[in-house]
Amino acid sequence: MEKYLEEFRLNIKYYREQSGISQTQLSILCGCGAGTIGGIESGKAKPSFDMMIRIADALKVSPADLFVRDSSRSKSQLRECLRAEFDGILARL
Repeated sequence: MEKYLEEFRLNIKYYREQSGISQTQLSILCGCGAGTIGGIESGKAKPSFDMMIRIADALKVSPADLFVRDSSRSKSQLRECLRAEFDGILARL
């Protein structure tokens, strides 16, 4: 579960920065306190399901996009990482 929360918080930050909005601006769009987004992005707070949906709506992304993978990494970077992991597994067989 921690892996998903880590990817979730990294993706929020990534999409927020891509949108050019601050944590404060995102908190206003989500209707939450000023420190809520900072707490979520730092991993100090865990959002409710409702908050996850509000964050996705504010960032104009699907809620699934916040969980799928580390969005800051390109597909080719992910492919290289997975290939290296797969090669390591095969080498141990």
